[in-house]
Amino acid sequence: MIIDGKKEAEILSHEIKKEISLLKEKTKKVPTLSVILVGNYAPSEIYVKNKVKKSKEVGINSDVIRYPDTVSEKEILKKIIELNEDSKVSGILVQLPLPKQINKEKIINLIHPSKDVDGFHPINVGNLASGYHAITPCTPLGCSLLIKKIEKDLSGKHAVIVGRSNLNGKPMAQLLLKENCTVTIVHSKTNNIKSECLKADILVVAIGVPNYVKKDWVKEGSVIIDVGINKLENKIVGDVQFDDVKEKVKAITPVPGGVGPMTIACLLKNTLECFKARLI
Repeated sequence: MIIDGKKEAEILSHEIKKEISLLKEKTKKVPTLSVILVGNYAPSEIYVKNKVKKSKEVGINSDVIRYPDTVSEKEILKKIIELNEDSKVSGILVQLPLPKQINKEKIINLIHPSKDVDGFHPINVGNLASGYHAITPCTPLGCSLLIKKIEKDLSGKHAVIVGRSNLNGKPMAQLLLKENCTVTIVHSKTNNIKSECLKADILVVAIGVPNYVKKDWVKEGSVIIDVGINKLENKIVGDVQFDDVKEKVKAITPVPGGVGPMTIACLLKNTLECFKARLI
């Protein structure tokens, strides 16, 4: 089975739109997402354009604050303080990567945890790791929702995550632990990654290496979530050798059209959650 991320993202977006509409009737307010975009890095421009488009479709006000790539760190920090204090702003997103003169850690740490729609602030990271309520990074959240569409009960399943990044691998592990999975993280220093992958009932691959996971690396009947987006000979491919692997597994996400649309839908979900928290 091929997991249709685009369709699932549309279903989730429709639910978000419906809830925003009801809240607007009740409170006369709607969520506002402020996006800071530094420079004119083409992929970032595309991501931001998509985020703004999808936000508007569900009824979220979206505001893009642009800076040249020569902007000082001080100026970005000043803007974040301003957005933190603005009661109309529900969520703040700083599009990564940032130019080298700007310290990413400082930027992330200054965003108020209650407006951190990316879920990168140390307080949100710590809450997620502790099993408390937290704003969850959008891609792992999207992956988790797709997995649960296929496997309703994840308790006792062996999940293997390829990649240990703060953006994907680590939060993905926390989400799967919360579902009572037995979780293994493998990375560049792991001995015999293939043998670990073969144990997986659920395999999440997020390393950015085209076609890294082969057919003989996966267990028959497993669920494969491919987070990778790689350009290879003028086409976009994932981290998993899709055409070969899809015949062997229970379900797999395609690239494109799998995890990507769910990431944006989960950004909208996080923005709505931040908005609702401020209404209380």
